[in-house]
Amino acid sequence: MTHNNMNKTALVIGAGPAGLMAAEVLLQAGWEVAVYDAMPSVGRKFLLAGKGGMNLTHSEPLNVFETRYGDRQPQLARMLQHFGPAQLRDWVQALGFSTFVGSSGRVFPTDMKAAPLLRAWLHRLREAGLRLHMRHRWTGWAGSTEGDTATSLTPSPTPTQGLRFDTPQGPVTCGAEAVVLALGGASWARLGSDGAWAPWLAGQGVAVAPLRPSNCGFDLQGGWSEHFSSRFAGMPFKSVALRAVDAQGNGFQRKGEFVATATGVEGSLVYAASALLRDEITAHGQATFHLDLLPDKTPGQVLAEVRYPRGARSLSSHLKSRLHLDGIKMALLYEKLSKAAMADPEQLAAAIKGLPLTLAAARPVDEAISTAGGVRFDALTDGLMLKNMPGVFCAGEMLDWEAPTGGYLLTACFATGVMAGQGVAEWAKG
Repeated sequence: MTHNNMNKTALVIGAGPAGLMAAEVLLQAGWEVAVYDAMPSVGRKFLLAGKGGMNLTHSEPLNVFETRYGDRQPQLARMLQHFGPAQLRDWVQALGFSTFVGSSGRVFPTDMKAAPLLRAWLHRLREAGLRLHMRHRWTGWAGSTEGDTATSLTPSPTPTQGLRFDTPQGPVTCGAEAVVLALGGASWARLGSDGAWAPWLAGQGVAVAPLRPSNCGFDLQGGWSEHFSSRFAGMPFKSVALRAVDAQGNGFQRKGEFVATATGVEGSLVYAASALLRDEITAHGQATFHLDLLPDKTPGQVLAEVRYPRGARSLSSHLKSRLHLDGIKMALLYEKLSKAAMADPEQLAAAIKGLPLTLAAARPVDEAISTAGGVRFDALTDGLMLKNMPGVFCAGEMLDWEAPTGGYLLTACFATGVMAGQGVAEWAKG
């Protein structure tokens, strides 16, 4: 399909990193670009991600970095080789910000903040001619009405025309030569990512994998006791190791920390294992991980200290003095072991080195940091255009991939945004 080179127009829905990056690529290629978003301001999730320090990407070698995308490594590697961690750091530099590598290998802007970076980027985009339409919530295509089934959301006359938005001033309908959808997943609905688009696209025959929580917490099977929950919800387990193996033999093992919640567990170490644990629950109705409360000690060392004569001291005092076990770790042992097991040195030592905790369910997707599932790659061309909707491209977290935290999510959002922008430009050439 060929288009006139004059006044090429693109409409981007979603003002997050993927949408803005697609817009930037198209502006550089000479397109007129308008970005629409349901929120009152741009980059709400981007700013939230920067609250604790803006983790942009990761410094590990690209061949290792690419493995963090699991089953979707083949699809994302191609985009990351074009716009990966190194290019992202250069891009940040060009906006006037330096980056540094933290002790964990994560990459941050020197001031650790997201807001100045976003302001500088928006300034550059506006200078290049970007038009922003905020408080515009996409509701499908004209010709459909609220309450219609997904199958009746028929693009008319073409998928890039008749796009309908709800606005404070009432409904509006827009179109362009090309459309980039960068609508996010289903986590953080209050910041605009509610997954409402999934049934609409599925109704158009687009293959969409179910949206599921990723980097999420879990509910413990049977929950905590009232005593444990009331005293320790919100408290961290520090310097522990988590080990899990699924039914296929895929394993996870890592040191770190996580937090007890009122109903279960959450936090960085749990998030890192969450894809394996979630899939195991989906397949078998539950998932068990083993918690090592003292990963720096061998089983033999732990057993020797547990067995050490404690005289008149209580078991709690004994374990605190010999193994520095106290607080939430000690409480967990009392929570999960019987009196007989606590009194048996072998059973107690084994539990300290590998206490099984069984999970019943992932927390709801809106509580998750990110989303798994979305538009399947086999529904897309290499340039990220929907095969059955010419001129409509997809980018960001609404695609079917997931990644751990550590800059991997953001980098892939940028990379897919670049690919979608370039995909539009290539498609328009005919």
